[in-house]
Amino acid sequence: MKSESYGHTEDGHAVTRYTLARGDLTVQVLDYGGVVTRIAVPDRTGAIANVVLGAADLAGYEASDAHFGALIGRFANRIAGGRFHLDGHVYDLPRNAGRNTMHGGPQGFDRRVWRVEGVTDTSLTLALRSPDGDEGFPGTLDVRVTYSLTDDETLAIAYAAETDRPTVLNLTNHSYFNLAGEGAGSVLDHRVTVAADAFLAVDDAQIPTGERRPVAGTPLDFRHPTALGARIRAADPQLIRAKGYDHTFVLGAPGVLRMAATAYDPVSGRHLTVATTQPGLQLYTANMLDGTVTGSGGGLYRAGDAVCFEAQGFPDAPNQPDFPSTTLRPGERFAALTTYRFTVP
Repeated sequence: MKSESYGHTEDGHAVTRYTLARGDLTVQVLDYGGVVTRIAVPDRTGAIANVVLGAADLAGYEASDAHFGALIGRFANRIAGGRFHLDGHVYDLPRNAGRNTMHGGPQGFDRRVWRVEGVTDTSLTLALRSPDGDEGFPGTLDVRVTYSLTDDETLAIAYAAETDRPTVLNLTNHSYFNLAGEGAGSVLDHRVTVAADAFLAVDDAQIPTGERRPVAGTPLDFRHPTALGARIRAADPQLIRAKGYDHTFVLGAPGVLRMAATAYDPVSGRHLTVATTQPGLQLYTANMLDGTVTGSGGGLYRAGDAVCFEAQGFPDAPNQPDFPSTTLRPGERFAALTTYRFTVP
């Protein structure tokens, strides 16, 4: 295992980058935000390339709202109105997406320096204590996230958390994938599958309406390999609201590891398989990248230059009782696993 300084945050905290390697897979992770800065894998010719987007340096990660490669919490995705009720109490949160709360608020888990609890050549465990009232959320929360590489070219991310008061929790990783290589441009030729028969319809603020809408007959049908660009410009209200794909797909009951999505780049031959125990998968085509962010390779990122597969609970679940619960209570242990396997068929 290799570790090296990655500079200091604006408020003076030292940040370290850790390099994990096994076989043909190399992954670099920061203790700042748990950010995955690099995933290097070979193409069909054996050429190695980084397949995730990132900022040019630590200052870039601090300045960006893109959440490149980061751990997202306490609550990934959106909470309507920045407010939820739990056990008769109303909790108000900072609103950082219009009138809604997004990705845990303006100072979410991706803005923290995590504590390193364990590290080997092929694994890294990060820990964070989030105090009671952190960004408005109740309860002192202890979170541990382990990144590990397996012998089949797979990056596994395991999440665990406990609380001393009833709270809500939704954790994910926000890596932006481009299987042609970071900085290679559009991913709209990537052929994607999502193992879901339904998605969560959203309103104009991208808050779920509560409807689990069948994908059949819509531009969100990825049950068979389909280029991301094949239907992304369809005049569908769901795509208009999100400026592309930015929707939660319904995977099934949480707790069982199953295939959630695949992506294939026909140019490089790289193939990604995502599996998860989470009930939802947010498919996002980097719609908000606007050519103003300098990436890790020195170029500018634009909409459609990457695709995210954010395995998570359902957005706004604390306000929607028909959704799988995201409530965590004292004595319970939250656990989730998401894996990313890279192959060249």
